[in-house]
Amino acid sequence: MRQRLSSEPDRYRGRRRVPTPPRSRYAAVVTSAFVGAGVVALGSATQMPDVKAPNPEVLKNLQEAAVAQDALADRATDPGDRASRGDDRSADAAAPTQEELEQEAWVLPLEDYTFSAPYGMRFGVLHEGIDLAAPEGTPFKAIHGGTVKQAGYNGGYGYSVTVELEDGTQMIYGHARRVLVRTGDTIKAGQILGEVGSTGHSFGTHLHVGVYVAGAPTDPVPYLRSHGVDIKLKIESVYGSLAAS
Repeated sequence: MRQRLSSEPDRYRGRRRVPTPPRSRYAAVVTSAFVGAGVVALGSATQMPDVKAPNPEVLKNLQEAAVAQDALADRATDPGDRASRGDDRSADAAAPTQEELEQEAWVLPLEDYTFSAPYGMRFGVLHEGIDLAAPEGTPFKAIHGGTVKQAGYNGGYGYSVTVELEDGTQMIYGHARRVLVRTGDTIKAGQILGEVGSTGHSFGTHLHVGVYVAGAPTDPVPYLRSHGVDIKLKIESVYGSLAAS
């Protein structure tokens, strides 16, 4: 290192040297500066207009949804609870007894037939019923349960059976070849009453079905349809199918 000559100007004369801080002190100062800047940034962020506090109602809904989800999960993993609920439903929907089925049953009078004549005026006279053509000797059944009020030969109806229902309505099954019940018998829906024939005022073998409500002739088609039996579509009531099974 060369020595400075006394003639050279002293560039540092009159200036004060700032001592260099130790390394550890310098690091502490820099760290403090960064931390302070972070605190200031966080403080200013909380005052920004876009930052909003959570809506209490939204929080409440989320909590309720979580509770409901937990409850559903518990039920799904509890086979005993599912079994008990199934037992309760089966108990509430107990199957009707055979007696109840027989009381509610309404069935078709023949297994197979052809709808051959409707209710209404025919040859200037009221045809008080409907005709269902079927081969001679085909068994015919009671449409609904009741009491036999007449069984045997009955004028223009030939051999016929009259059944009175609980509400007083009467059904006549006419033109039979023979009858298989007697007056006073209590019969059930689906019970065989006789065999199809062509006795009385008849043209061809068929079963005549007449309905009398309060003594007045009534069209059997809409009457029976109101009880679940569709003569034209050959459909029985649900109870009728169950009672016959």
